[in-house]
Amino acid sequence: MRVFRSKSFIAAPALAAVLLAGCSGGGRPQLPAASFVAGREAPSEDYVIGPMDQLQIFVWRNPDLSAKVQVRPDGRITTPLISDMPAVGKTPAMLADDMRYALGEYIKDPIVSVIVENFSGTYSQQIRVVGATEKPASIPYRANMTILDAMIAVGGLNEFAAGNRSRLVRVDRKGGRQVEYGVRLSDLLKNGDTSANVKLEPGDVIIIPQSIF
Repeated sequence: MRVFRSKSFIAAPALAAVLLAGCSGGGRPQLPAASFVAGREAPSEDYVIGPMDQLQIFVWRNPDLSAKVQVRPDGRITTPLISDMPAVGKTPAMLADDMRYALGEYIKDPIVSVIVENFSGTYSQQIRVVGATEKPASIPYRANMTILDAMIAVGGLNEFAAGNRSRLVRVDRKGGRQVEYGVRLSDLLKNGDTSANVKLEPGDVIIIPQSIF
């Protein structure tokens, strides 16, 4: 006896799979999984000093001119002999050069080093995590940071999060336009799926929606 099957019945599982894929990714492009070789991670670009950063200023052979300072909210610092030196937006090497020039009016051939001890970073270098997380926050970017690092810093997803419908907003450095990517935070955090871990870039924004159910 022949058994005939409805074509619509056969197509149902495939249709369901397509619908589920659309719900999880939201139709957005996916980023490749983060993959690093232990001991061979590349450094990030030069750090740019931001407001509230803690700096160690060292002037060789002039301990009285060396100091630990915090960058003020107006982006400037004050050290012995130098008042209101702009610091925000400069790399430590750039600030050291500017201080060397300023101190040259008082001492001969000063040698200046600038070390960032505690950093907050400029707005463009921070990672922001918003939405259905335990503690939304702005996090200073560091070299080779991944979305898993960011989620650990904010305490993970809250109980209402729709993690697999999350998105990552990134500004294209060349074109200047915003691009949205789908990220699967539930797969990463709840199921341990490392293929859902992606590398972050300075300025990324992670948006986590709440579940509608």
